[in-house]
Amino acid sequence: MRRAAVSAAARLVFTRDLTLAWRRWDEVAQPLIFYVVVTTLFPLATTPDLTELRKIAGGVLWVAALLSSLLALESLFRSDVEDGTMEQWVLSGQPLGWLLLAKVACHWVLTGLPLVVISPIIGTALGLPFDAWGTLIVSLLLGTATLSVLGGIGAALTVGVRRGSVLLSLLVLPLAMPLLIFGSRAVTMAMDGDSPAGPLQLLAAIFFLVLSLGPLAMSAAIRISVES
Repeated sequence: MRRAAVSAAARLVFTRDLTLAWRRWDEVAQPLIFYVVVTTLFPLATTPDLTELRKIAGGVLWVAALLSSLLALESLFRSDVEDGTMEQWVLSGQPLGWLLLAKVACHWVLTGLPLVVISPIIGTALGLPFDAWGTLIVSLLLGTATLSVLGGIGAALTVGVRRGSVLLSLLVLPLAMPLLIFGSRAVTMAMDGDSPAGPLQLLAAIFFLVLSLGPLAMSAAIRISVES
C-alpha cells in the first residue's frame, strides 16, 4: 500500500510538470533549438567536407548535447520552492527523493529525449554513417539521463542562490566530463568499425551510480534550502 501511494504521488508530479510545460513551450523548445543551431554552425565555421566533419562528429554532437542540457536546469526546482510547493512536499510524509526524481524524469522527457531523437539526423549532416546511429542513440540516452540527474543535484544545491546558473554550470560540468569522454569515444569507435561496448558499459555504470545516489543528494539539498 505504501509503495502504491509513493508511485501514485510520483506519477502526479510527473503529470503535473508535463501539463505545466505545455504552457511554457518556448522554454521547453529552447534546448532543442540551441542544439540544432550549435551543431549546424560547425560545418560553416570549419569545412563542409564530410570526410573532415566525420572526424569530429562524435565530439560535436556530445558537446552540443551537454551544453543544451544545462539551459533549463536552473529553473528545475526554483518555481516550486518560491511558491511553497516544495515545502508542502517536505511536510507531506512522502519520500522526497522519489518526488524530485519524478521532476527530473519529466525534465529529461522534455529536454533530453528530443535531443536523442533528432541527433541521428543532425549527425548525418556531419558525416555520421548509418551504422553508428544505434551507438549514438544509446550513448545519448544514457548520457542525457545521467546529465538530468546530475543537473537535478546541482539545481537543488543552488536553488536558494540568486542567479545560480553560473554556479550550477561550475558544479555540473566537471562531473559531466566522463560522460563527454566516454560518449564521444563510443560514437567514434562505432564510426571506425570497432565495438563501442566498453564506453557504453562505463556510461551505463555511471548512470546507475548517479541514479542510486541522486535522489538522496537532491532531497538533502532541498531540505536544507527549505528549512533555512
